[in-house]
Amino acid sequence: MAAELSGKSVLVTGAGGFIGSHLTEALVKHGCRVRALIHYNATSFIANLNHADRNILSEIEIVFGDVQDGHFCDKMTEGIEIVFHLAALIGIPYSYVAPVSYVQTNITGTVNLLNASLKNSVEHFLHTSTSEVYGTAVYTPIDEKHPLQGQSPYSATKIGADKLVESYHRAFGLNATVMRPFNTFGPRQSLRAVIPTIVTQAIRSDEVRIGSTTPKRDMTFVLDNADAYLKAAGRTDLGGETIHYGTGKSYSIGEIIKLVGGILGKKLKVIEDRERIRPEKSEVMELICDYSKAKKLLGWSPGYDLEKGLREVIDFFNDPSLEIPDRYHI
Repeated sequence: MAAELSGKSVLVTGAGGFIGSHLTEALVKHGCRVRALIHYNATSFIANLNHADRNILSEIEIVFGDVQDGHFCDKMTEGIEIVFHLAALIGIPYSYVAPVSYVQTNITGTVNLLNASLKNSVEHFLHTSTSEVYGTAVYTPIDEKHPLQGQSPYSATKIGADKLVESYHRAFGLNATVMRPFNTFGPRQSLRAVIPTIVTQAIRSDEVRIGSTTPKRDMTFVLDNADAYLKAAGRTDLGGETIHYGTGKSYSIGEIIKLVGGILGKKLKVIEDRERIRPEKSEVMELICDYSKAKKLLGWSPGYDLEKGLREVIDFFNDPSLEIPDRYHI
């Protein structure tokens, strides 16, 4: 299916992000003409695209801007056949502090791109959701029919954005698909995410400061994530669909810490960090993906298990040229 993308003109929003940078590289490798949106900044910093192969980077049209500007979105989508929308505010702890910012980026930004895609006759709009929209699971494994629960301002804005995408398909006929990954991990991920937090501390010491160790997550490797996008992108028959992708297995944070310690040959001491604990009624205790729909519609299944992916994360953060701060507060 990915071969059908060769020669396509595509836009990736959030291309400087963790998932976006890997997807952008993969699209270039599959012969796409890629326009990559980076959030405007005064220094023209391209974030995680700095890790991309230099030959691939030279083939990417990099654009700086903000999805909150509707006029900019109109111009950015001119001549684009496929939109991969990944731009979002994603840090859950910060969403408790600045919820309006999440509404402006995650909801208003999505509407701007949907309107621009209609105006410019985009063939396929692929929107990035999150398993956080389910809150604590009512049942597991979670399929696409599971109830939505906004247990954080972040998850509430993603629910809103997902439903807007659905409405633009139903109301206006836009070929729009909601891609819903479960917890994604891999090289380049922010230290605000749990696995990089664990790995970088474990590399440097025998102690790991972390929040609750009991929540369980279905961890999907970032290259498997990109593969799901590639398989879905060229399809014209997925409009209105929401598609999960994950591994169908979950691990507690405590189990992940033990696995990292085993790979590094260390027995890690866990120290509770109160700053990383969510409000009690907001914590999501378990997420497990039912990816049978992705397997049926896309022929997709995960290629990485947790240990294989963790080894790549450890190799990435072991690079002595990386500048890693002591810690993030939120």
